Amino acid sequence: MTNEQIKAIQAKIGTEPDGFWGEKSISACKSYLRRLMDSCDDSLYIPRTDQNSLTAAYGLAGDESELVNLDVHGCGVRYEGQPVKTIRVNKACSPSLNRIIRELATTPEGKIALSQFAGCYNNRAMRGGSLPSLHARGAAIDLMAATNRNKQHYPSSADMPFSVIEVFAKHGWLSLGAFISRDAMHFQRTK
Repeated sequence: MTNEQIKAIQAKIGTEPDGFWGEKSISACKSYLRRLMDSCDDSLYIPRTDQNSLTAAYGLAGDESELVNLDVHGCGVRYEGQPVKTIRVNKACSPSLNRIIRELATTPEGKIALSQFAGCYNNRAMRGGSLPSLHARGAAIDLMAATNRNKQHYPSSADMPFSVIEVFAKHGWLSLGAFISRDAMHFQRTK
């Protein structure tokens, strides 16, 4: 992102718009997004990231009986340039992800993000670890992977639009980019 784009985010989250994304900006961003998440009107329990909470909310990792096919036909979701008709997602996450996708499909930034869908359900371990990924429960989605990779700093070198992060947050989904300043492609339904 440009310095001006970073300053715009900083002004929105209530910190000094100086273009430097350090601890103060990260803390202000987390607080701002937590407020959005806390105002989520979805009555679904949003679990913490420990394995017991995740299993209680989403079932065992890799349990495909917990998945549903979310119809995204006509929403502009594309994978490697090809239209996507359905996304396999955890049934507990499906209603909120449906609202997110439909809302994103109405904005220019959202349309760009959806046109670069990079996956949802994938029964695998977390990168660099042995615990199951949130993808293994169908409770995570990746967008714009080419320019928001795991090691890319957000927002200095990654370019996930902040408006996309806000849409996810107000529906109870956490952005790793905004919370750990990397892996901005990744959104998960956790606290």
